Amino acid sequence: MRKLFVVGILGLFTCHFGLSIDGVIAASPAPAVAVERTVAVSDTWLLHLPGIAGRRWVDDQMMLGFKDAGVAGVCDVYDWTGEDPGIAALHAYKRNQEQAQIVADLIADHFHRHPDLHILLSGHSGGTGIAVWALEKLPADVKIDKLLLMASALSPGYDLSKALAHVRNKCYSFCSENDVMVLDIGTRMFGTIDGKKTEAAGAFGFLFPAGADSRQYDKLIQKPYDKVWLRYRNFGDHMGCMLRPFARDIVAPLMLDHPALSALEKATHAAGQSQAANSVHAPRS
Repeated sequence: MRKLFVVGILGLFTCHFGLSIDGVIAASPAPAVAVERTVAVSDTWLLHLPGIAGRRWVDDQMMLGFKDAGVAGVCDVYDWTGEDPGIAALHAYKRNQEQAQIVADLIADHFHRHPDLHILLSGHSGGTGIAVWALEKLPADVKIDKLLLMASALSPGYDLSKALAHVRNKCYSFCSENDVMVLDIGTRMFGTIDGKKTEAAGAFGFLFPAGADSRQYDKLIQKPYDKVWLRYRNFGDHMGCMLRPFARDIVAPLMLDHPALSALEKATHAAGQSQAANSVHAPRS
C-alpha cells in the first residue's frame, strides 16, 4: 500500500502540476526514449494525446510498447498543452476546444488523403477529453477505427455518444480504483477536464447518461484494473496503464485485432472478467 501511495503522489504532481519525474521511478521497465515519426505512411496511423502535463516519458513508453507489438505505421504524439501544461491546461476550456479542433482537422486530413488508412486515436488522462472533443468536431463522413481512453480525466457522466458515432469499431477505456490520488482526490479538488469536481471516469468507469445513444455505447469496452496486471508492473496507478510491457502485451493486441490475445487476457476472460470489463460502471458514492 505504501508503494501505491507513493506512486499516486508522484502521479498527482506529474499530471496536475506538469512536473517531470523522469528517472524517479526505478521500477520503470525501460528508459524514456524519444519516439521519432516514421516518414512513410503505411496502413496504420496512431495519434496519441498526452495528459495535462504534456508529453512525458510515459507517453513514449506506450508508443514503444505499440512498436514492440508490431505497429509498422506512424505513431505520433501531439502535445496539445503547448506552453501551458499542468493546472493551466486543465482549466483552459476554450483553448482546449481549439486544440480539439486542430486534432479533428489532422484526423480529417489523414482520412481524406489516405482512405485505406487505419486510424487509431488514444489519449491519457486529460488528453482523453481532447480526443473525445476532437471526434465530436469531425465532419459527418470522417471516422476512425478505434479509440483508446487511458485513465480518463473526463467526468463519469460525460455523454460519449457523439464521439463514438465517429468510431467504426470499439472504444477501450482502461480504469482503476487504485488511481486515487489523481482521478479521485485530484479531480475532486481541481476538477475533471470537462470541469466537474468529482471522481473521474478513469477511476471507476463511465456511466450511461440519460439520453445517451445505446447503440453507440455498445462500442464502449471498459477494462477495470485486474491485479494480474502486476506482472506488467501496472499497479493500477495513474501511469501503470502506460508502461511499455502493458502496452505491448495487453493494450496493443486489442487495438490491432491481434489474432491471439495474450495468455493473460485469455485467463482473464476465462475467469469471467469479460462481463465486468464490458459493463458501464457507476462511480463511487
